[in-house]
Amino acid sequence: MPDEGGKGGRGRETTPRGAGRAATGRATPAGRQGDRAAPPLPPLREVIHRHGLAPRKALGQNFLLDLNLTRKIARLAGDLRQADVLEIGPGPGGLTRALLEEGARKVVVIEKDRRAIPALEEIARAWPGRLEILEGDALALDRPASLAPPVKVVANLPYNVGTELFVRWMTPPAWPPFWESLTLMFQREVAERIVAGPGSRSYGRLSVLAQWRARPRIVMTLPPSAFTPPPKVHSAVVQVIPTEPVCPADPKMLERVVAAAFNQRRKMLRASLKRLAPNIEAVVERAGIDPRRRAETVSVAEFCALAGMLARV
Repeated sequence: MPDEGGKGGRGRETTPRGAGRAATGRATPAGRQGDRAAPPLPPLREVIHRHGLAPRKALGQNFLLDLNLTRKIARLAGDLRQADVLEIGPGPGGLTRALLEEGARKVVVIEKDRRAIPALEEIARAWPGRLEILEGDALALDRPASLAPPVKVVANLPYNVGTELFVRWMTPPAWPPFWESLTLMFQREVAERIVAGPGSRSYGRLSVLAQWRARPRIVMTLPPSAFTPPPKVHSAVVQVIPTEPVCPADPKMLERVVAAAFNQRRKMLRASLKRLAPNIEAVVERAGIDPRRRAETVSVAEFCALAGMLARV
């Protein structure tokens, strides 16, 4: 999957980097950003060679080098001219370039791979005042303080940090969240889990958390050949738009319930949830659910009801 912006643990402290005036210089007026011609920048393959950015398997790096595809992904995020954009794991900066070319008011990138910082600094110099580079672990910094609303998150997410970041973005205590939209690339299997409905084989924890108070949809698929090196699986871009919650629930309790239920998805609820309460069968029944049902048959609204009952135990 695409380049990693962070990996488990706190890691090194996230700090602003690069380009001197890149984070503080005067920005192009937002209404005119999209009208600017792209500044001259070297091809991405040249950038990768010059900075020694050979993809590292340990970081989950598979670079998307086709600038036509990166522009398409940027456009899927909608009008960027009046928005700040957060990107995780930019790598050599193919998508970063596209976001700036599409007129993003400001782009804040979080990159863990130190080798990529000089390449990103080149982009920052080409777009003065429009790109802020944060070197560090994306899991240690959910929302950079410099982002101003409205905020769109646009990123190629590696599986090992992408799922955890996605769950965090879907389960903050306050709603609506800090982001106006998420446009994220995942392995296609993960993307299908996010949009799946009850009764399907893909329906699971991510489905419930995504659909509880947002509207996710797959907007683009990419074959392995689109990446360098090609991964073993297809990829897909998911767009998520926040909505009113389907039903009231405490985010942490809902997350706990669905994690337990789908961790043993083939078991009946009375078995998969037994660690959550000593009288779990009675609790499930009070939520209006047959405790003999399996998690894959339970709707988002029913999971909310179950989380509410467990919160009162």
